[in-house]
Amino acid sequence: MPEGILCNRKPINTEEDLKRLLADKGGKQYYEEMKNLDVDVRALQDTLEKTCKSRTRTWLEICAHCSLCADSCYLYQANNRDPKQIPSYKIQSTLGELIKRNGRVDTEFMMHCMDVAWSQCTCCNRCGNYCPHGIDVGVMMSYLRGVLYSQGFCPWEMKIGAGMHRVYGAQMDVTTEDWVETCEWMAEEGQEQIPSLEIPIDKEDCDIMYVLNAREPKIYPDDVQAAAMLFHIAGESWTVPSEGWENTSLAMFAGDWEACKMNVQRMYDAIERLRPKCVVETECGHAHRASAVEGPYWAGREDGKAPVPYMHYVEWLANAIRDGKIKIDPNKKIKEPCTLQDSCNYIRNHGLEKHTRYIMSQIAEDFREMDEHGAHNYCCGGGGGFNGIGKYREERDKGLFMKLQQIRATGATLVISPCHNCWDAIRDTMEVYEVHDIKWSFLKPLILDMCIIPDHLKPQEEEEE
Repeated sequence: MPEGILCNRKPINTEEDLKRLLADKGGKQYYEEMKNLDVDVRALQDTLEKTCKSRTRTWLEICAHCSLCADSCYLYQANNRDPKQIPSYKIQSTLGELIKRNGRVDTEFMMHCMDVAWSQCTCCNRCGNYCPHGIDVGVMMSYLRGVLYSQGFCPWEMKIGAGMHRVYGAQMDVTTEDWVETCEWMAEEGQEQIPSLEIPIDKEDCDIMYVLNAREPKIYPDDVQAAAMLFHIAGESWTVPSEGWENTSLAMFAGDWEACKMNVQRMYDAIERLRPKCVVETECGHAHRASAVEGPYWAGREDGKAPVPYMHYVEWLANAIRDGKIKIDPNKKIKEPCTLQDSCNYIRNHGLEKHTRYIMSQIAEDFREMDEHGAHNYCCGGGGGFNGIGKYREERDKGLFMKLQQIRATGATLVISPCHNCWDAIRDTMEVYEVHDIKWSFLKPLILDMCIIPDHLKPQEEEEE
């Protein structure tokens, strides 16, 4: 059972191994080694026996092959209604076959399963809304990813992402020192607008502990500053942890369940250390799913709940506006036609639609719903790791066209995307299809531009001598 130097069944646990994998640009050597990676049939059989429980097996058995799930899938529609893109076919031809054969499969079959699991499904769970038997292909495809990861059949970027979480505790190489310095830097720069601004680190017994996406301190530090300003304007008692601040989970996209648990436990340890009343998460959909919906189970919490309530940013913001903590200047509301991208992971999977609609009712004068919206909205086209996998870029770009059509139909010139993956996918949609008349934005910068800053927080004019 030969394993490659880069492509193998071992998780990335050291910085040395991570850098070696990163040096393989585009995963060229990694994918060549994968072609010769043998399937450990005995280990695969053991995995299926221990982890493939009655719900999954029942779903596979009761599927009536009625194809009512077909039109629910944006990739089926984007690919000229190819029958092989019907959700039921995708899961029956991969996981279904894997179970029927009791793991007696070869390398070619496992690579086929990898292609389907990461390039033909974003695990958006939309198909589950329309199945008469309640079968959720997204959940099963996510399980399949875990099985494939355990055998070493995982896209290069996803292996790297899971390794980042294991080595750095974040999806990017942001150390604790980097994170703390970014907070200090952003607080200092923000003091030009709000002199009393601070980003409290490791402050105990606050009302809120804020956790976020590693891309923010690494690439978008202004987002860290915007969050701090809005908490400050709202008069919140809040803090960020020096460790356990990253709530995204590329490990979930990769199917590395052990790394998922490690990441969630870091946050839960921070909660135990700092004792906040609740956790507020940044504008990221899969991060909410990983830490608040799936996370408690990964951490072994039998009640299925996090140690304290978790709120996605849209929930906190809606409450802050409703309670008058954040006041919107009516003259600064969005005047241009705008629409809203619903994140699968906190709308369809956690029912937060009412909060996003309330926010839009307070900040936009010409809000336009997509034809399919809320729990029925289509995936942005980049979820489930699709945005970041170069091997499947062509398939992703084809899928993005569905979202462009949805946006175009509204006549909107601004798309509000309170989720990092959605934001990235919509940005890429406009670049791929050379669209120049539609903008996109997170909520934080929009709210910061239109909210009323209390006078006592503004810079005080120096008295004339």
